[in-house]
Amino acid sequence: MNAPAAPAAPSSGSPPLSRLLELTSDAVQAVLTGRSLTEVLAACPPPARPGTQALAFAVLRRWGSANAARELLAPRTPPPAVDALLTSALALLWPSDAPPYPDHTLVDQAVNAARRKVPAAAGFINAVLRRFIRERQAIVAQAGHSVLGAWNHPAWWVERLRHDWPAQWQALLGQAQQHPPMVLRVNTRRVSRADYQQRLAAAGLAARPALGPGHEQALVLSQPCPVERLPGFAQGEVSVQDLAAQRAAPLLLGAGLPAGARVLDACAAPGGKTAHLLELAPEIDLLALDADPARLIRVDDTLRRLGLAGPQVRTRAADARQVAQWWDGQPFDAILLDAPCTASGIVRRHPDIRWLRRPDDVRALAQTQAELLQALWPLLKPGGRLLYATCSIFRAEGAEQIDAFLQRQGPEAARLDPDSPGHLVPLADNGSTDPEAALADGFFYALLHKP
Repeated sequence: MNAPAAPAAPSSGSPPLSRLLELTSDAVQAVLTGRSLTEVLAACPPPARPGTQALAFAVLRRWGSANAARELLAPRTPPPAVDALLTSALALLWPSDAPPYPDHTLVDQAVNAARRKVPAAAGFINAVLRRFIRERQAIVAQAGHSVLGAWNHPAWWVERLRHDWPAQWQALLGQAQQHPPMVLRVNTRRVSRADYQQRLAAAGLAARPALGPGHEQALVLSQPCPVERLPGFAQGEVSVQDLAAQRAAPLLLGAGLPAGARVLDACAAPGGKTAHLLELAPEIDLLALDADPARLIRVDDTLRRLGLAGPQVRTRAADARQVAQWWDGQPFDAILLDAPCTASGIVRRHPDIRWLRRPDDVRALAQTQAELLQALWPLLKPGGRLLYATCSIFRAEGAEQIDAFLQRQGPEAARLDPDSPGHLVPLADNGSTDPEAALADGFFYALLHKP
């Protein structure tokens, strides 16, 4: 496996490294107790947030190896706060083609962080880190003997990938360690992709058009950047959206829908696919549902930024399975079901997911997906279509889910479109015709037709 790219050093306006290490270890400790990194970073002091995020991403990508090393160096597990700081430092000291900091700097700053955070453990952390540096080659090799240390994913996750993708599981685990590209979706109702590419170049941002089906609005940036640097972002000329996610709206709309066609986006937050549907077909009558009222606010914000809010689109907080609570009795021409899932396909973008998920989550989420399919299918008009999507590479949330649904419905009631993409794994040799497959997140798409 290639080593993940090193995090950028803090800028001159960032807090000192010792403070960033404190915040990073707090974030890692929170993730290991079940909190999402996105939630934790939102509470991080703004000046420290970029540096903390960069370090936390690097640590969580290497946490399995670092934890295995810590067990070799200190078999008795330290208190959680000490363990989080020590393991974070070990992850950042892990061999890399581009180390984020010199060894002595990182050890010195980790000890300074310990003196403020857990003073009694400062000497212990100093001794363990210095021993790791002295014996690094041997400890790294020994840590790799365990599944956790070798693959930086829980053993159950590795085993599921081995089962689902016997020829590709190692490549998928390696890909999960890489930084994802930053991909833009140009709002071509306001500006052409070619013109926007020129505007990026004028702003010092290199980008190229994405190739392949469903990527007609996509530009791939050479280097990620803050959205504030994107020309026209606040004015709704562009959005950030992964290549695989950009395929949803074109797949559902197909050759087009008549003006006033009723469309349901059943699990809409944070709103990227909702907005894409309206960019491509502003004349549709769209209802966007989400069970979480707080996340639904992001859908409204996105639609306002893009200038897509209006009487033709409504948002509503509701559990899509509880049809009687929100449906007006009028059937839909098309339904997008971007179902809740393990998010195993976007783990390189959210490295905390692998540590947050538990084996039982796959079964529980698959049950929710099945309930959503059963609840929404009767709401579709004869001749209508439903696009089932998950950002997962686990077959239980993709092919197996749809196979079971079609068996329950029978060929007279539902059929799978022969051009459905199925599983899209983020590898160049994933069996699809998409030339950008290795850049895209892992997804599953099934387009279903109602006779």
